[in-house]
Amino acid sequence: MSDPTPKPEDELAGTEQPFVTHLMELRDRLVRAMAGIGIAAVILALFPGPAELYDLLAAPLVANLPAGATLIATSVISPFMVPLKILLMSAFLMALPVVLYQAWAFVAPGLYSHEKKLVFPLVISSTLLFFIGVAFCYFFVFGQVFQFIQSFAPKSITAAPDIEAYLSFVLTMFLAFGLAFEVPIVVVVLARLGMVSIEKLKAFRSYFVVLAFIIAAVVTPPDVVSQLALAIPMCLLYELGIWAAQLFIRHTQAPADPDKASSSDVAPVHTAPDAAPETSDSSTRSTTSSSQGQP
Repeated sequence: MSDPTPKPEDELAGTEQPFVTHLMELRDRLVRAMAGIGIAAVILALFPGPAELYDLLAAPLVANLPAGATLIATSVISPFMVPLKILLMSAFLMALPVVLYQAWAFVAPGLYSHEKKLVFPLVISSTLLFFIGVAFCYFFVFGQVFQFIQSFAPKSITAAPDIEAYLSFVLTMFLAFGLAFEVPIVVVVLARLGMVSIEKLKAFRSYFVVLAFIIAAVVTPPDVVSQLALAIPMCLLYELGIWAAQLFIRHTQAPADPDKASSSDVAPVHTAPDAAPETSDSSTRSTTSSSQGQP
C-alpha cells in the first residue's frame, strides 16, 4: 500500500549545469568584480586623488609629530608607488560590496533555503565588522598609539618616519583589527556547524581572555595602549558571538527529513488477530473428528 502523503521535491532538483557553464559564470563574476574595483579606482583618482588619500591616511601620525616634522621617502619611486598602493587599497574597500555580491550571486544558486539564511547574514555582518575594525583602528587606536610613542621619544631625536614603513604599519594594523573584529563570525560558524557547543564556548571564556591578550601582544606594537585596544574588544566580541550563535542556531535549522517523519508515523503491526483463526479451525477439526467417532 503506497504512502498517501506526497514527499516534497528537492529545491535544487533540475538546476545542475555543466562544469564549463560554471567556469563561464565564474569568469563573468570575476570580470564584474574587477570592473567595480576599476571604476572605484578611477573615481578616487579624480577625487580626492592619490596624494590626498595618503595625506588622509597619514593624518593621525602627522598630528602627533613634532612641529615642522614630516614623513620622508627614502626610495626614488616611493612618492609615486606608495600613493598608488593606497589608491588601489581604497578602491578595493570601496568596491567590496560589489565583490561580495558577485561572490554571493555565484554561490547562492547551489544553496538550500536554510543555508541561504545562514550564509547571507554572515557575509553582510562579516563585511560590516571588518569595516568597523578598520575604522576603530584609524579613528581611535592610531591617535592614542602615536601620542603614546611620541611621549617616550627623546628631545634630541627628530621623528621623520618613512612613508613605506608607515604604509606597512598601517596595513598590518588594519588587517589585525579587521580580522580581530571577525571573532563573532568565527564563533557563530563553529557553533552552527556543531563543532563546538554553546556550553563549551561559555566554559572557554576565561581561556579566550588570555588568548586575546597573547594575540594582541604578537600582532600590535609593543605598547600597552594598542594591546589593550585590541584585546578588550576581542573579549567583548566573543560574548557577542555566543549570543549571536544561539540566535542563528534557532533560526537557521534545516527542515525535518520527511522520510524519518513518515517512518515514525507508520502504525505497529499486530500479529495476534492472525493466530485466532488457526485456533478456531483446530478446535473445529477436533470437534468434527470426535463427532465422527461416536455411533
